[in-house]
Amino acid sequence: MNSFFAMCKPKSYRPTDKMSDLICDNYALLQVLSRFGVPLGFGDKSVQEVCDLNQVDCSTFLIVVNFLIEENNRMQDHITGLSVPALMDYLQRAHSYFLDFQLPGIRKKLMEAIDFSISNKVAYLILQFFDDYVGEVRKHMEYENEKVFTYVRSLLKGERPEGYSISVFARHHDQVNVKLTELKNIIIKYYPATGDNQLLNATLFDIFSCEEDLASHNRVEDYLFVPAIMELEKEVK
Repeated sequence: MNSFFAMCKPKSYRPTDKMSDLICDNYALLQVLSRFGVPLGFGDKSVQEVCDLNQVDCSTFLIVVNFLIEENNRMQDHITGLSVPALMDYLQRAHSYFLDFQLPGIRKKLMEAIDFSISNKVAYLILQFFDDYVGEVRKHMEYENEKVFTYVRSLLKGERPEGYSISVFARHHDQVNVKLTELKNIIIKYYPATGDNQLLNATLFDIFSCEEDLASHNRVEDYLFVPAIMELEKEVK
């Protein structure tokens, strides 16, 4: 199971469970709340009540939550009740989080944590590697935002554009988290850190978390989004 969501023994959540219990059981699910546009401060309200108050499709919310915390983290036996527009909105918010908040935040920490003195060539290599990686992630996510989601919106209108299908996306869906592993190895094995390494270690922790978060994001796309769009294609066809 993905360690990003392995804070406790997994359980299956229901609409009647308290939303606060869900978060206290597994704090990594705060990211899911944010990506569904659900703010904190919901008291002892149930998952259903909180979703209703924030105009969030409860079935889709719970499908994503239970998928992320399950043992195998594989495609659901069925995705009945999943709302494609709600899931697509969730994915777009995730893209914005990675591109506009998390990755820029990591870069800022890297700039503060590593020494850019003339003799430290590894520092420049790390920053260049990171910037190249962010460029790849941006290209990947902008393709999804502009090409894939536009295609899906056409399907939702009952239109089937020619020359494209979700299987094209699935076949070429690269794992954007992989290169972060290389970056971690460069820092851990080759960066000649001196003195207090607390900031660098904190930055590494953020990179580990980002890598796992991106991996979970990819699995949601592969095992929930793609099958849902395949079903939608059959209906439109």
